[in-house]
Amino acid sequence: MPFADELLGREVVETLRDVLRGVAPDRPLDELAAVAGALDGQALGERSAAIRDATLAGLPADFAAFDAVLRAALADDRFRGWMIWAVADAAAVRALEAPDDRDLVAGLELLRALTPRLTAEAAIRRFLLRDPDRTLAHLAGWTDDPDEHVRRLVSEGTRPNLPWAVRVPALRARPDATVGLLDALHRDPAEYVRRSVANHLNDLSRIDADLAIAVAGRWLAGAPGDVPTARLVRHALRTAVKAGDPRALALQGFGPPPPGLTVTGPVPDRTALRIGEELTLTCTLAHAGDAPVALAIDYVVHYVKASGATAPKVFKLATRTLAPGETSTLTARRSFAQRTTRRHHPGPHVIELQVNGHRHGRAEVQLLP
Repeated sequence: MPFADELLGREVVETLRDVLRGVAPDRPLDELAAVAGALDGQALGERSAAIRDATLAGLPADFAAFDAVLRAALADDRFRGWMIWAVADAAAVRALEAPDDRDLVAGLELLRALTPRLTAEAAIRRFLLRDPDRTLAHLAGWTDDPDEHVRRLVSEGTRPNLPWAVRVPALRARPDATVGLLDALHRDPAEYVRRSVANHLNDLSRIDADLAIAVAGRWLAGAPGDVPTARLVRHALRTAVKAGDPRALALQGFGPPPPGLTVTGPVPDRTALRIGEELTLTCTLAHAGDAPVALAIDYVVHYVKASGATAPKVFKLATRTLAPGETSTLTARRSFAQRTTRRHHPGPHVIELQVNGHRHGRAEVQLLP
């Protein structure tokens, strides 16, 4: 991930100011000039908020006039990239300033115009917070937009767990509210859009697994043998599969492990390691049955938390189809280096295998400081 100053640094803000002054020469935009020189030490979110506020201060308070400036700026090809993240947020704020929401639809349409230049996925959350039903109804009309970025915005902007964005309580309280949008987009010709749909359905599976699995099953039944749909569903149900949900596994051809399957492991390459080192695990699966068997093989690390309690984390290892009499040996490597996304703590870490949702084996390794 690039640093904040690479995404929203002085040069980006100065370019934005130059673009906007080119279409609104009567606007000095001194606020943007001041922000350009005051970004050092700020995180990405802080920079975006400062640029948003400076854009709002420097452009017209009337939404129609504000809209006209930004639409004129779209003629300049420099008006793109991460500046759009902040500008789209400014557009959402301005559109929703009227107490009667008279500019709500016009504001959405401005985001529709801006999103191909980066994305307006975070900005559209302001509309969902203000009036979720009206916003979702309007977005339904974009599912056949000729621009794939707009179609993706319909799915990505309405995700219940969109990264880097505020939560919308209405989407979590009514997880079925966006299913109609996903139904319209799940066979989109663009992989870019389908990937968003898969991530959206995965979000839903964390809130309402029954709903997500039913939707995925319906899509598969409606397009038997369709490879893109099968790939989308596989990605969409990844959390449910890791959770060992038998319905999610069955949709992907993984049944209960047969009696003739022998699972050995996990076997760690050592019984103790230090924080920062890497652990290697091996396991063996032997199939003595009389028919091929499809296997989804994961492993579970029970991480020690700062409190001393443990929390399991499931990692994908492999998928295999074993013929009768076949044996497969698999290897996994797991780093215990400190990360911003995971802090490791000393103590006994238990590791298990998970095959088609069923746990097998148990190994314990001691993590040392």
